[in-house]
Amino acid sequence: MTDRQIPSWTELKPLLRPKPIELNATRRRLADALTIADLRTVARKRTPRSVFDYTDGAAEAEISLRRARSLFRQLEFQPSILHDVSHVDPTTDMIGTRSALPFAFAPTGFTRMMNHEGERAVVRVAERRGIPYALSTMGTTSIEEVAKAGPDAHKWFQLYVWKDRSAGEDLMARAKAAGYEALMLTVDVPVAGARLRDSRNGFSIPPALTAKTVLDAATHPAWWMNLLTTEPLTFASLSSWSGTVADLLDTLFDPTMTFADLEWIRESWDGPLIIKGIQTVEDARRVTDAGADALVLSNHGGRQLDRAPVPLRLLPDVTEAVGDRTQVWVDTGIMSGADIVAALALGADATLVGRAYLYGLMAGGERGVERAVDILEREIRRTMALLGVSTVTELGPQHVRLP
Repeated sequence: MTDRQIPSWTELKPLLRPKPIELNATRRRLADALTIADLRTVARKRTPRSVFDYTDGAAEAEISLRRARSLFRQLEFQPSILHDVSHVDPTTDMIGTRSALPFAFAPTGFTRMMNHEGERAVVRVAERRGIPYALSTMGTTSIEEVAKAGPDAHKWFQLYVWKDRSAGEDLMARAKAAGYEALMLTVDVPVAGARLRDSRNGFSIPPALTAKTVLDAATHPAWWMNLLTTEPLTFASLSSWSGTVADLLDTLFDPTMTFADLEWIRESWDGPLIIKGIQTVEDARRVTDAGADALVLSNHGGRQLDRAPVPLRLLPDVTEAVGDRTQVWVDTGIMSGADIVAALALGADATLVGRAYLYGLMAGGERGVERAVDILEREIRRTMALLGVSTVTELGPQHVRLP
């Protein structure tokens, strides 16, 4: 039988370490978020359903997105033991830019819909953390205003080709004049994907005041107050729009674009060129032959063609096909720093993250984006150390096994 005694105060006192009370609600929410999934949970509570679903959702039955995330979950790491990992260096080269972490902020449309701080918040975090940021053609802050918000950030401009080619030429000229370092051409949106959550929610730009949205406003008053009391939504590329996202894409974007049009891009842009939306080995070869400085294996976060190839699955074959002629990046499905490390081990030179930082933005504005980077960096460093590597270049296929 175990002898028991009543503990004395001197024994209890060292155990009493109450957690400091955080009075700021945003800081409290963000501090409790330990993963990107936690940020997603906060974002869902803080944001109107239609806006959250626009960010969170994908095309049709959302099979492409689920498959991408599932592959990351199912892969197996292969750690190597007894290596000095006292100092882990997660920096990497992205088309001549030294990024402090092996990812960039992907271009995302309508960012000020997620949170009124929008693109300015994202580029400020990118500047502080030393990672690149790509402004979308469909961003809700102008090219010049983003440049002003993050003057020392590594900024890229993402271009969709419009039916009006002169508009595209003007965008590229403005980006160049504002100091953007590279052009990211997205090639997987000849027409808009069928994003059924948006259709069911009646999602429009800007949000319409219907019976459903007014009811939603009652449960998300802070979001609506911020939307209605800050500057009206403007766009990086056009002055205004009133309608659905799908209608906007189908109205503006050019479905006739072919490989021959890359010559037109090169005539207007003489800096580094990134081509995003590659989904086959053959297309990876073709854009490499066309002189792309980097290509992004991406199915647009599952938001265009459902049942599209899973970018991570393509990665080993693509890197073998193109060799060192161009950099190969990957996106879609990334929800953790471990996912990023896995992609690097399978041959990616770097990755793009989109939803991960948008969940942070919706959860807490600029501070939420910062928290997302904190989470990803901590996971990247820890995963690298546990795999037995101290630099990104040490990662290789011996560290990951795909199912």
